[in-house]
Amino acid sequence: MPAEKSSKIKVIITGGSGLVGMHLTSLLLEEGYTVAHLSRRQDQFGKVRVYRWDPAKGILDPSILDGVDHIVHLAGAGIGDGRWSHKRREEIIKSREDPARLIHSVVTENNLPVKSFVSASGAGYYGMTTSEKIFTEEDPPGSDFLSQVCRRWEDAADLFEHSGIRTVKIRTSLVLDMENPALKKLLLSSSLGFIAAVGSGRQYMPWIHIRDLSGIYLKSITDTSLYGAVNASAPDHVTHDKFMKVLSGVTGKYLAPFNLPSAVLSALYGEMAGVVLKGSRISSGKITGSGFSFRYGRLEEALRDVVADR
Repeated sequence: MPAEKSSKIKVIITGGSGLVGMHLTSLLLEEGYTVAHLSRRQDQFGKVRVYRWDPAKGILDPSILDGVDHIVHLAGAGIGDGRWSHKRREEIIKSREDPARLIHSVVTENNLPVKSFVSASGAGYYGMTTSEKIFTEEDPPGSDFLSQVCRRWEDAADLFEHSGIRTVKIRTSLVLDMENPALKKLLLSSSLGFIAAVGSGRQYMPWIHIRDLSGIYLKSITDTSLYGAVNASAPDHVTHDKFMKVLSGVTGKYLAPFNLPSAVLSALYGEMAGVVLKGSRISSGKITGSGFSFRYGRLEEALRDVVADR
C-alpha cells in the first residue's frame, strides 16, 4: 500500500526526541505529514511543534489531540540505562504503561476519532532465552523481567484495540545506529583497539537498521490491514559470534581470539546481562508478508552503513 503524502494527516509522537523518534519524525516530514511531539519539556524540535504533558501526574490537555489521525507511542525509560533494581523496574514499566493509559482515557472520554495507535515494544517479549526456535508473533511471552515489561507495554496499547482503534505493536530487536547505547556497549573494547564477543557466542542477536525500523513504523501508520504485534527484526539471523566478527570487519578492529566470560557481564549488569548473553531468532515473516521490503537485509551492509555514518 503506498504511503500517504498529505500535510493534512497529523501524527503525534511520544518520546519523539529519542533515537527512533528523531528518525521517524524526519521520515514523516519527508513524506509530507504534519508531526507533533508530546514531551515533559516544551523545547522546540526543528519544524515540529512540541506539546507539554505529564503522564506521571495524569496531565494531558485534550485539545492537543484534537485533529490527530495517528498516535505513535515511543516513550519509556531506557532498558539498559542502569541495573534493574526494584525501583528501576517500576520506573521502566510505568514509563511505558502510564502514558498509553493516559492517552487512551483522553481519546475515549472525548470521543476523538484517532485512526491508529502504534506502540513500541520489544523482541524481549519472547523472553531472554537461547534456543533454535524462530519466534513468530503468535508465540506466547516469556517469564523474565524483560518479557514482563513488553507484556505490560502491549497490554496498555491493547486498550486502544478494545476501543475499536487499529493498534500495532512493534516488537523491536537491537537497533543499528551509532547513537544507540546498546550498540555503543558492544563497541566499548574498540577504544582499546579490539572487538570482543561475550559468553558462549552461540546466542542469536536479532537486529534491525534504524532506517528499516522507521519504515516499519511508517507502514504501520499507512497500511490499514496491518494490526496487532509485528516483529521488527531483519531476516538475516546471526549468532553473537558472527555479529561481532562482522562488526570487527567493518570497523577494522582486531577480533579477540577469546570471548569475555558471562560472569564478567553478570557481575557488571546483573540480570540485565541476559539481554546480550541470551538470544533467539525472530521471524520477519509477518512484516515482509505485508509487502514491506528491508532496505538493509544483510548484517554486513547494515553495519557498514551505520559505521560510515559515524
